[in-house]
Amino acid sequence: MAEYWHARVRGELGFGGEDPDAVEDMFDLKYRGARFSLGYGACPDLEDRAKIAELLRPERIGVHLSEEFQLHPEQSTDAIVIHHPEAKYFNAR
Repeated sequence: MAEYWHARVRGELGFGGEDPDAVEDMFDLKYRGARFSLGYGACPDLEDRAKIAELLRPERIGVHLSEEFQLHPEQSTDAIVIHHPEAKYFNAR
């Protein structure tokens, strides 16, 4: 679902047509921009999700943050989406 929304955002911003045709190239992230999710390599601190929740107020759409910094209902997702042409994934250390 996250990949679907990322592709939709790229389309709405006018550069979805730059997406590769081959599925393998999508898996190799050969498209413009990057999507960073909390708890993964680039943003390992899940506690930062509380800051995002404070700004976005996800309870407006029925999503709540647990004491363990998990989104509920299950399968809810969040991400920081960067569409600069040079944005790439990385691991924070």
